[in-house]
Amino acid sequence: MHQNKIFYNYLIEIFKTFLLILFGLSLIALTVRAVNFLDLIVENGYPTSVYFTYSFLNLFGLAPKFIPLSFLIAIFVFIYKHLENSEFLILWTSGVKKMQLVNLFLIASLVVLIFYLIFSIFLTPTMMNKSRQLLVKDEYNSILPTLKTNEFNDSFKNLIFFVEKKVDNKIQNIFLQDNGNYLKKLTPNSSNKQITSILAKSGIVQKKELFLINGQIISFNKESKKNEIIKFDQLTLNFSDINTTQIKQPKIQETSTVKLISCAFYNKLDNRFCSNESKKEIVPILNRRLSLPLYIPVISLLSSLLIVKSKKKYFNKSLVFFYCFFLLVLIELSIKYTGLSSLMQTIFLLLPLFLILTLYIFLNRTFSREFKSS
Repeated sequence: MHQNKIFYNYLIEIFKTFLLILFGLSLIALTVRAVNFLDLIVENGYPTSVYFTYSFLNLFGLAPKFIPLSFLIAIFVFIYKHLENSEFLILWTSGVKKMQLVNLFLIASLVVLIFYLIFSIFLTPTMMNKSRQLLVKDEYNSILPTLKTNEFNDSFKNLIFFVEKKVDNKIQNIFLQDNGNYLKKLTPNSSNKQITSILAKSGIVQKKELFLINGQIISFNKESKKNEIIKFDQLTLNFSDINTTQIKQPKIQETSTVKLISCAFYNKLDNRFCSNESKKEIVPILNRRLSLPLYIPVISLLSSLLIVKSKKKYFNKSLVFFYCFFLLVLIELSIKYTGLSSLMQTIFLLLPLFLILTLYIFLNRTFSREFKSS
């Protein structure tokens, strides 16, 4: 009964450390990525509420990437601390076997494995898809943030802006080029094979509307190679129906696991995802969501080498940590190639099972010999 309470406290300690490290690493990564997300406000004119919501939802995409590393650090710190304080020695002298502690680490790794699967299979694709849909539902609220002085701007699809000077919502020396025939109604020739450019001395921006003063509209016909010029004193342009260049279609990483499995094994998804090229991306994503968690128990068993009573160099604390870290790096490097080679796919699936069995047998025999020789 007392032993069970000790093991329960050990599990709580491991999970607390794991969650703290995971939250810290994820928060650091989110802070770095959130700087890039500022383009939603600066370049694409989305409101700040969309920026913060989009950033928060992306936290669910970042967290699973740090789960294996967070667990490695948590269990390594736990074992190292208790070894340094000679707390495990009390367990051994009270009759607790080392394999019981190894089994405890395995239980902890299985809980983390399930935690990873919940994130990777359900939460991550769902939340990432919601973040993408957020950009579709909440359109930009003003074109003003996208207009930078003395810099060509292509934040809007098939539209190029150039502004020489901007003070508040007033702009000067404006150049606008339309490559998507959004402005074809401004010219007598409404052919789809034309490029429309607008030059204006000054203008005022009011949310999604642009009021231009003293300028001209230049239409270039690609077929006739002729220009048409129309001068104006005042011109009002409305950009409510113009899309930003921000990607709004869900990426493969943001697609549900069920749909990806349907594509990879049953070809039941639309052609956009089910082409032969896209399957090379789908397989690694599925391996990351479903197969990679199998390596978490391997980390717990490798970390258990720390409690082996041996003076041999390959049981050194630094080397044991290197084994675990090298395994994580190897996984990240190899998972990308599982969609290109069936051999790599097979090795990636079978390797964790082989390592778990081999390490468990090795630890069991090693601790049995230690017990007999003591």
